[in-house]
Amino acid sequence: MNWITMLKRLLKPGLLITILILLFAYNYTGIGIIILVIYFIDNFHQLNYYLEKESDFNQFIKSINKGISENALKSIYPLVLIKEDGEIVWYNNLFNTLKSDEENTEKNILSIARGINLDDFLKNENNLHQRLSIQNKLYDVYATLIETKNKKNLYLLSFNDITKLIDYETTQESVMLIEVDNFTEVIDKTDDNNRPLLVAEIERTINTYANNLKAMIKRYDTNKYVLSIQDKYIEDEIKHKFNIMEVISKIDKGNSIEITLSIGIGRGGMSPLENHNNANIAKELALGRGGDQVVVKTNDDIKFFGGNSKEIEKRTKVKARVIARALSELIRESSKVYIIGHKNPDMDCFGSAVGLASVVKQLGIGCKIILNNDITAIGYFLNKLNKESKYDDLFISVEEAKSDLDAQTLVIIVDVHNKSYVADLSLVDKVQRKVIIDHHRRSPDMIEHDILNYIEVYASSTSEMVTEIIQYMVDKPKLTRTEAEGLLAGIFMDTKGFSFKTGVRTFDAASFLKSLGADPIEIKKMFTDDLEDYLLIAETIKSAEVRDNTAIAITPKNIDTVIIAKAADELLNISGISVSFVLGEVNNDIYISGRSVGDINVQVVLEALGGGGHMNIAGVKISNKTIEEVIVELKEVMKKYLRIGE
Repeated sequence: MNWITMLKRLLKPGLLITILILLFAYNYTGIGIIILVIYFIDNFHQLNYYLEKESDFNQFIKSINKGISENALKSIYPLVLIKEDGEIVWYNNLFNTLKSDEENTEKNILSIARGINLDDFLKNENNLHQRLSIQNKLYDVYATLIETKNKKNLYLLSFNDITKLIDYETTQESVMLIEVDNFTEVIDKTDDNNRPLLVAEIERTINTYANNLKAMIKRYDTNKYVLSIQDKYIEDEIKHKFNIMEVISKIDKGNSIEITLSIGIGRGGMSPLENHNNANIAKELALGRGGDQVVVKTNDDIKFFGGNSKEIEKRTKVKARVIARALSELIRESSKVYIIGHKNPDMDCFGSAVGLASVVKQLGIGCKIILNNDITAIGYFLNKLNKESKYDDLFISVEEAKSDLDAQTLVIIVDVHNKSYVADLSLVDKVQRKVIIDHHRRSPDMIEHDILNYIEVYASSTSEMVTEIIQYMVDKPKLTRTEAEGLLAGIFMDTKGFSFKTGVRTFDAASFLKSLGADPIEIKKMFTDDLEDYLLIAETIKSAEVRDNTAIAITPKNIDTVIIAKAADELLNISGISVSFVLGEVNNDIYISGRSVGDINVQVVLEALGGGGHMNIAGVKISNKTIEEVIVELKEVMKKYLRIGE
């Protein structure tokens, strides 16, 4: 120990000050200054030493962090850091291989690793992992809890690819559900002597199909079969477009109706149960879209094949009565009812909403219709309602409705069931109790968590369905003449003047509305065009390019979307045209209306572009593309459709 160290220990700050005061007081100034200088020099060197040491330590920590970060980025496992709700905070380079589109930066792990159970990971149990199928590969997913100071925990997920370890691609089995969707109708229309032969031939054909695929098959109902089949055979069937549909349709044992199948396939799941659930959803989707088609569902996507036969009406009034009674009970249990339709509502949507609102009020419950500013297609009828004082408080804006929701509010969604077309999805998602009434072919983008849905693809219109059920909701529906005309206008519009999808029950509904005073002349006035609109339609028809009975036409820019739909209708009145597509640019978006009177399913065609609708009537809205680009895409989709016979 040197004398400087001894001096520092002796000269604590308080003692040092005392000694310095005494030295200066007794005129020992030189000694005091020397002591003070020595003290400061030593402390300066000590401070510099500690600063250099801290700098070296920080640099060491940075090097470690950099090494960890670089190693994580280059890890052989995909890694992702998420919040408790699944929001992605960070991911390494290899994680991009799990995404379907590397250019699309996903924001939530649930959109990439579909089927992952975050709740299990939040339990933070030791050695907990989940097995998932992503992009046709099998992964064991592990989670590590990372605690933070703000108590908002993060989780590091690692994805271990085990596909090759268990030979996933060759051993994975799928579930196929087959239903003869028009079995009852076919048998009823077949002579008694030929019925046993027909039933036997149907069963033989399906059993032969299963044997060719080396599948286990079991019939579990008169017209329903379940198959367990190796996934590699499903791939072959996809390539051949499921020719069982064509084979079954050619059966001729005295039946006057062509036989059709609805097939749902679940594949890519982690267990037979998961595949069976996917197959059930797929088959319901096939039936909900009119039957005669195959739907293949994985956890990642849904594919459609077929769907070209015309729907055969097979509704019963029993179901309408059951739905009506269930809906009546839900309404009576509600504090209030809101009715909402789709964007740019037409008379089918609006007419059914007005008719239903009238009956809800007759049940003693307050009811309002949610209406935005897109009212061009319903302007004539809306003006009629506004002239009558009883409808003064019938309409409400989305904002007003949102502010007045409670746990017992019932929202009835009419003429739409898919999320992208409903007038306001945020309101629909917010409400706890919702009912869907629609007649469109079922979309995979369906609104979820409804407590009741009545989707009848065989109905001509939602107005027809509403006209039918309101007769069972109350003993004597007291619809006014105006309300009856709104419903009749909806039927008239969707059937194109009772020429499309018109069954016996369509005329029954129209007859009931006529008995309430609905005037067909007044209905016709709702759909007449003024001279300016008529000239725009004529100009659009003049631009049509016709090839192979298909017409593609373009409207002038920034016209009303109603003109686009009317022009598509008018093109079908021209000899030699069985399919029409009319495109129009409105506010930088491209709208397409598709119409068909032949075998081409315009719904399938426009679904490929992101739209939907019916076999004969469909539409789509496309953003961020020019009309020329959209025409090229439309023609490519049509070529593909005609090539594969979908």
